[in-house]
Amino acid sequence: MNKRAKTPAKTPEPIAPPPPPERFVLGAIPGATPGGWIDAWRERMPLSPLELEPISVADQRSRLLAGDLDAALVRLPIERDGLSVIPLYDEVTVVICPSDSHLTTVDELAPEDLAGEVLIVPRDDALGIRVAGTVAPAFDAPEDTEQAVAVVATGVGIVIAPMSLARLHRRKDVASRPLREAPTSTVALAWPTDRTTPAVETFIGIVRGRSANSSRT
Repeated sequence: MNKRAKTPAKTPEPIAPPPPPERFVLGAIPGATPGGWIDAWRERMPLSPLELEPISVADQRSRLLAGDLDAALVRLPIERDGLSVIPLYDEVTVVICPSDSHLTTVDELAPEDLAGEVLIVPRDDALGIRVAGTVAPAFDAPEDTEQAVAVVATGVGIVIAPMSLARLHRRKDVASRPLREAPTSTVALAWPTDRTTPAVETFIGIVRGRSANSSRT
């Protein structure tokens, strides 16, 4: 009696691995504090890691247009051609001075209070403020605000900067006071207009305080 030949078992097809999670790269200028928004992103988008990328004010536009950032927290003004921009908040302008300076005897300073002071303007100056009656330093401009604050800590000069930068570079040997009648500095969210992806729209909703279930309108 002939035995029926056994049908060979089919080899299971390999299961394709899942695609890697799509990351969201957020640029941030010095002083920006996106911690709360990042926490909200991680809660709302657990499968899409957010990567925070430090950028300078000088190259904030070029970094966005280069395509290595999905969006960025930038400091205005910024050339808007090719970019979408949403202003987020304004920062108070402060004077950073030595902690033992006579400027610290008041809670708030007026421009005329700065007469005779050496005004140090770092190369990454975010405000472009010049005060009549101040004195230009006899040395080259520091490379960035952190270096400028270090010079102030030696007892030489003052720096005018957004409050967030004063907090970022806080030291025991310097102090800061708000400057009246000074323009504020605006932090904004910017992204390439032609790359307004669903992920970008999700982050826009987060910074605008929309809930996960709310509409875009």
